[in-house]
Amino acid sequence: MPETDATPARGRVGVLLPRDLPVRDVLPYARRAEELGFDQVWVVEDLGWRGGLAQAGPVLASTASITVGIGIMPAGARNVCFAAMELATLAQLYPGRLITGIGHGMPDWMRQAGAWPASPLTLIKEYTTALRLLMRGQPGPADGRYVHCEGVLLTETPDIVPPVILGVRGPKSQAAAGEVADGLLLAEPAAPAYIAASRRHLGSARDPSGLEVVTYDAAAVDDDDDADAALARVRDGLAAVGEPDWAAHIDPLPFAAQLREHRAACADPQQFAQTMPAAWVRQLSIAGTPSQAREAIAARHAAGATSVVLAPTGPDALTSLGSLARALAPRP
Repeated sequence: MPETDATPARGRVGVLLPRDLPVRDVLPYARRAEELGFDQVWVVEDLGWRGGLAQAGPVLASTASITVGIGIMPAGARNVCFAAMELATLAQLYPGRLITGIGHGMPDWMRQAGAWPASPLTLIKEYTTALRLLMRGQPGPADGRYVHCEGVLLTETPDIVPPVILGVRGPKSQAAAGEVADGLLLAEPAAPAYIAASRRHLGSARDPSGLEVVTYDAAAVDDDDDADAALARVRDGLAAVGEPDWAAHIDPLPFAAQLREHRAACADPQQFAQTMPAAWVRQLSIAGTPSQAREAIAARHAAGATSVVLAPTGPDALTSLGSLARALAPRP
């Protein structure tokens, strides 16, 4: 029987593989992340860039032990039967090294691709339920509104079934993650207050100790005497957070009203990010000296994150990995 119910490890730190990383650097980046001691590397699937599954396979093959996360695969983009086959195959070949993120996808992208459903919440619940059953080697569930795989059975299933977590923002979707998934993936910014609020949305349908909560944050780390440079560099990664789509991330923060006032007073997202107070930048990112970055990571773990994933900022992500690794707590 496959192993499916292991309690997630706590205190993990990962790094995001940027979607615009030159293709020649993709595998060197993953190998370097492993060499530096990161626990996880997360690949991105955004419309028009690179496929999540197509990246995950080579990254797993070119590394030895690092966990690879896919964040995220939109539920409307792939038939669940064939997605389960692909993921189960990767999990067979690289046991215990895969985490699968599933989401609604950005509405504009999914509409452009002709794959935005009338009820995204219904789709993701049906899809996630079916995906987890199929990867366990159990028959597909009764046909639903969107997902049709009744009686489908995979003959090749992994001994360790990868967790399926939902990359979603809304309270109803996050509650669904507590019902049908193995946890949450929280996009950036994931300040501690947002993590705590999201964990509350998971509800009490299942033991919360068994759920993953993976967080993304823009990150920059510099020398002890150059914290301001790190804060300046990370601001570009915060340009979007004043826009309406990021309201769920901002609402739990004590300065939410002031942040909205500041955005309304700025001509564009770039001016907003470049002129917001440094204290806000620190809350909304993992930036500063190595010790400051470690404190920010620890605060996210304390708020309930099982994995904190750093998204490098700046012109050269491959070079910046070494600086970000200075935020890792010393290993025993």
